[in-house]
Amino acid sequence: MTVPDGASPKVSVPRLLILWSFARPHQRSLALALVLALVGSGMGLATPMVTKGVLDALGGSDSLRGPLLALLLLLVVGSAVMYWQWTLLGALGERVVLRARESMVRRFLRATVPAVTRRPPGELVTRVTSDTVLLHQAATGAPVGLINAVVMLLGTLVLMGVLDLVLLGTVAAAVAVVGVLFAVLMPGIATAQQRAQDHLGRLGGNLEGALRAIRTVKAGRAEDRTAERIVADARVSAEYGVRANRREALAWTIALAGIQLAIILVLGVGAWRVAEGDLEVSSLIAFLLYAFGLMDPISELSQNITTLQSGIAAAERIRETDELDSEEGAVREGPVQEAVVVEKTSVQDTPVLELRAVTAAYGPDAKPAVRGVDLVIPRHGHTAIVGPSGAGKTTLFSLVLRFLEPTGGELLLDGRPYRGHSHDEIRSRLAYVEQDTPVVPGTIRDNLLLSRPDATDAELRRVLDEVRLAEKVDALGDGLDTPLSGAAVSGGERQRIALARALLRTPDVLLLDEATAQLDGLTEAAVQSCVRARAATGAVVTIAHRLSTVIDADTIVVMEAGRVRARGSHGELLATDTLYRELVEALRIAAPAGRPESTILG
Repeated sequence: MTVPDGASPKVSVPRLLILWSFARPHQRSLALALVLALVGSGMGLATPMVTKGVLDALGGSDSLRGPLLALLLLLVVGSAVMYWQWTLLGALGERVVLRARESMVRRFLRATVPAVTRRPPGELVTRVTSDTVLLHQAATGAPVGLINAVVMLLGTLVLMGVLDLVLLGTVAAAVAVVGVLFAVLMPGIATAQQRAQDHLGRLGGNLEGALRAIRTVKAGRAEDRTAERIVADARVSAEYGVRANRREALAWTIALAGIQLAIILVLGVGAWRVAEGDLEVSSLIAFLLYAFGLMDPISELSQNITTLQSGIAAAERIRETDELDSEEGAVREGPVQEAVVVEKTSVQDTPVLELRAVTAAYGPDAKPAVRGVDLVIPRHGHTAIVGPSGAGKTTLFSLVLRFLEPTGGELLLDGRPYRGHSHDEIRSRLAYVEQDTPVVPGTIRDNLLLSRPDATDAELRRVLDEVRLAEKVDALGDGLDTPLSGAAVSGGERQRIALARALLRTPDVLLLDEATAQLDGLTEAAVQSCVRARAATGAVVTIAHRLSTVIDADTIVVMEAGRVRARGSHGELLATDTLYRELVEALRIAAPAGRPESTILG
């Protein structure tokens, strides 16, 4: 939630309920913490009265044993209660933060791909890290502190009234002035802090993106320009932070000055009343102790109000992630077509995948990325998809993997509509290798076992041999347990690890977004041989950018402007399709009789 400049975020009931939603599961612990806080405050309020008893005992020659033991008991029990309360609230705050982080991490990973990718990753990371920290106090300590501070303030004023109503009136006037000034200044403090947090989130998103593209930034000699764009948000965040700090400094200066002025007035008026015989010296001392302690509840009130406002803003940002579309709720509305029942005897005659008049877009108002696509993927063989940039090739893969739901038409798996399968059921039949081959955090072993955690070392060795990576892994110091960082393996080796991970699945359909783009000729030939072998036992679908991939394919599908333009073999398309021929001719490739060298196709 963004608060416009000049606007003050108000602690309204609906906004408090958002924050309360994080604390609600722990309300029993919060109630106990509040009881402990009130007990501790009660003991603090009793101390000046017991001190008065000590002074009265001195004046009357009574025994000091009772009052001193009472002071000692208040000290011991009060310290124990304070320790219990602090440890309870500290542990409770950590549980609230952990639960919020766990919920967001799971929400991000279960959300639809479009829902996650439309936001900068760094911004989402900031919500899991820095925003949740603000919940630590806001959802636990701040509510307890606010109630305790109010009780403490009222209790102090009541006991002051018991001691002397005239002095109470003097203090109450000072407290009222301080309260009004705080009410005026606190909303501005919260606004500035919230704006600072918003720009901090933007900084995190921009920095994360720049670090991902660090090679591009350096190659373009754009370090200073990129840093300047990122630091701009840091400057704005600092500007709002300074603004909040100035307002806080002013608020506390006024508060301290107001309380000190009240104490001076109490001393003057109290001394006069003592001289007149209207007030005992012990009562004046007890009253001064309450006056000196009056700053504690006022300070606690202001701090917890600020914490509460910052926490509410953080809670709203965190709750926004609940609005991310999840894959469980991403099914297109409309009547579900009746599933096609496939007999076991005829399953081999049914295409493993089929797209019927499929249309899809990346948003309700977006132009369709694919329109009316009909495509059949047989259970065995290699299908290559080619076409110029923006033709819809990647969108087809997103549809097949159910990263994207169609807005029209139907996809079928084994003759049964996708909507009759769960996301997990569909993806258990597929394996996917991205062109950029991102790796997940962890070791080479972790990456290989990502989609098949029960694979044995022998199976890992087999797939590494298939992609000609076994010797490289053996040469690494930690072998399969080597952390998979940019320094450990090259881009081509990461691509082969991703391919090995897909082959380990032995999927029904292997989806390759040009899995040989970063490989040398010899390695590519070995990988293509591996792909051909897999196509003999299952389906392989490739987004083709190299001629070697196209030549190997049983069927080539040519796409243009989101539609299937033509399909056939390499030779047939050279003879019949102008676009395909232009793609080939643009690369100065003639129709070869034999296998050509690897060439980028588009």
